[in-house]
Amino acid sequence: MPPTDASTDAGIESATAGADCTDTLDLRLPDELVALLAEGERRVGAVQDDLLDGVGDWGPTTTGAGVFQLVPVRLERDLPLISRWMNDPAVAAFWELAGPEAVTEAHLRTQLDGDGRSVPCLGVLDGMPMSYWEIYRADLDPLARHYASRPHDTGIHLLIGSVANRGRGLGTSLLKAVADLVLDHRPACARVVAEPDLRNTPSVSAFLSAGFRFFAEVDLPDKRAALMIRDRALRAVL
Repeated sequence: MPPTDASTDAGIESATAGADCTDTLDLRLPDELVALLAEGERRVGAVQDDLLDGVGDWGPTTTGAGVFQLVPVRLERDLPLISRWMNDPAVAAFWELAGPEAVTEAHLRTQLDGDGRSVPCLGVLDGMPMSYWEIYRADLDPLARHYASRPHDTGIHLLIGSVANRGRGLGTSLLKAVADLVLDHRPACARVVAEPDLRNTPSVSAFLSAGFRFFAEVDLPDKRAALMIRDRALRAVL
């Protein structure tokens, strides 16, 4: 349940490469067609961005722990780090992505090559990558089959990468910050949801401390989960 871009300009460039050569056909595309293709690409990009309102453009936010920002994953840059985190036994027990880098890569590619309904991100605190996040459209996710979802419900998955950053309340601070980012930048979203494994007591506790409420226990294909919800309507009192 956990979503990069590939340029489509290459085909147009190759078609026009020989346009000025003698003894060849003029393969230049009409200006009107070029404009139409460009408009189509913009529309496709807008549709994908609209699914989560451009997570990569949300920018930094100040927390009690420092300046935090979600940075969309780039495989060539981030795969070794995320794979190392996934091989931490405490993480692997719940994410089940331990093994060679190819295991984590497959998980990331499912999102990066998808339609934008899930965006994998690094959580960067004061310039240091220290957590992994997935921001996803819960209403478009298989999770929606297991609860009464509402349009634009937005889900969060989180892992804290370094052992040194666990067990000191950092997760709570960052969960609250990211939930606030979602509500700030996704005006159509009335609820932020999460579904940590019921066995993961520290995670459930962090969500509760970050202003999420326990909604229900749900049986998902890979776990029994605590469905947690943070309501926009209650934001002012949390």
